[in-house]
Amino acid sequence: MPKTPSPKKLEFLFDFGSPASYLAYKALPGLVARTGAEVEYVPVLLGGVFKATGNASPATIPAKGAWMNADLARWAKRHGAVFNRNPHFPINTLHLMRGAAGLQGDPRFPAYVEAVFDAMWAEPRNLGDPAEMGPVLARAGVSGDEFLAFQQDEAVKARLKDATEAAVARGMFGAPTFFVGGEMFFGQDRLDFVEEALRA
Repeated sequence: MPKTPSPKKLEFLFDFGSPASYLAYKALPGLVARTGAEVEYVPVLLGGVFKATGNASPATIPAKGAWMNADLARWAKRHGAVFNRNPHFPINTLHLMRGAAGLQGDPRFPAYVEAVFDAMWAEPRNLGDPAEMGPVLARAGVSGDEFLAFQQDEAVKARLKDATEAAVARGMFGAPTFFVGGEMFFGQDRLDFVEEALRA
């Protein structure tokens, strides 16, 4: 009897502060349904990536930021994703990414990722305000005390730092970044190439 090939792994490197990461996240279920890929969600700190690579957010260049806002809205409309520009942007996402790093391997991790992405880019909320975090955490089944503990946990800090440094070493310069084996892809608008690589 022929052996069923194991599904290809797709690594999705993201930061909640990246609207393109949010749109990629919303597109992943369809991609998984079509390819059977196994997705590994890898939280990284985009600020750390920018610092290490000399890159910067498109929002720091007014013309590029204006174009990107329009382009992301077009992409969201085409792919049926709810997307609303966050008026509180930019938001320091260190606490959010430590939350994700602290929940890796926990069954609540998917619910946390969904709750934070939606709160940032669909609702959108000021997640830099601690008062705004309560309902978001409750949606994921995470207590405020747990979330605060993640911020101080040295193992969680190290996990996020190590993941960010490892990503930079592999060539990451922005988010979202995808890896299929050793091949890297950047941007939610390159998911067709990601799918092609998963099918190869």
